[in-house]
Amino acid sequence: MASPSRSVCSFIFMLFLVGCSARSLYPLPSRRHSGNRQPLQTFRPYNIAHRGSNGEIPEETTAAYKKAIEEGTDFIETDILASKDGVLISFHDVILDDTTDIDEHPEFIDRKRTYEVEGSNRTGYFTVDFTLKELKSLRVKQRCPFRDQQYNGKFSIITFEEFISIALDANRVVGIYPEMKNPVFINQRVKWSGGKKFEDKFVETLKKYGYRGSYMSEQWLKQPAFIQSFAPTSLIHVSNLTDLPKILLIYDTTTPTQDTNQSYWEITSDKYLDFIKEYIVGIGPWKDTVVTASNNYLRKPTDLVARAHARNLQVHPYTFRNEFIHFNFSQDPYREFDYWLNEIGVDGLFTDFTGSLHQFQEWTSPLSTGKEDANRLLDKIVFMISKFKLKLV
Repeated sequence: MASPSRSVCSFIFMLFLVGCSARSLYPLPSRRHSGNRQPLQTFRPYNIAHRGSNGEIPEETTAAYKKAIEEGTDFIETDILASKDGVLISFHDVILDDTTDIDEHPEFIDRKRTYEVEGSNRTGYFTVDFTLKELKSLRVKQRCPFRDQQYNGKFSIITFEEFISIALDANRVVGIYPEMKNPVFINQRVKWSGGKKFEDKFVETLKKYGYRGSYMSEQWLKQPAFIQSFAPTSLIHVSNLTDLPKILLIYDTTTPTQDTNQSYWEITSDKYLDFIKEYIVGIGPWKDTVVTASNNYLRKPTDLVARAHARNLQVHPYTFRNEFIHFNFSQDPYREFDYWLNEIGVDGLFTDFTGSLHQFQEWTSPLSTGKEDANRLLDKIVFMISKFKLKLV
């Protein structure tokens, strides 16, 4: 055991080092280099940036994702489709009509088609009829006319790989939450060499960039990812290719699954949850199926969350939009967040307004780790050390 005088000297020496270079020894999260980034928070429900911060910036663009990261999201969410030449892209709709300037490109006038998608005929300009180069010539626009239109025409469609790079280049650990979008349709229209399927190319891309590991494993925490899909067979297929955690998305009560034609009631039954839990770590239901609604008022909660949690399945409902809030909450998104997080007890939220959810969680969390809190804590430490040094002198 060291002598008391030696211990005191060692302690004084450490105080001297800290006092001389307090802030460099305790870098704020945003100042950490890539080898020592702020880790993913896991002590509260996840803030999932639905198509990026698309309440402010056109969806699924680099700018929307970077904005979401700036605003504090835990995961950036995207939909993965494919181009005619088999490149995976981040884009929500199988058609380009609603969120690009395709109508301003007369060179593509002959590309309009009618295809069957999820049991219904759809007419428009489909991503699968355009090469990546052609898709890159288009510009994205805001889907909702009541949202900010100033960014229309400024951003291009991005690839799955470009989406991944946004997360990996962030100054803290940011998870990704990609969806295998319309896999039945994509596999019908796009072919890859070697008989590979859309799902195979999807997982190949994740592996290429180091995404692997079961939920909460050491590797997963370094590069967190959830794989999501509305198609149960796609999730079962990729479970043989990767141990990354998977989420079964669930439509409303009237829409069957696109691959197995099962009803909402079938896939949310106890029997089916007992089966699918072997392949997934959670479900992503439309929020009005978790708590029923009528005339824009929430009514009675169902037992879906309780039954999912009883099977150790997480629940990440979608989609929370500041402009569409049930009357119960008096147009206050914070009251809505409080209800879902603290009364219903879900494990994450898909939101178009990442900043709103982040601010709510920061202000209400007893374990807040925001930059301002870190600054205040560091200032207190430096002040206490300086006072102690003065007394020693």
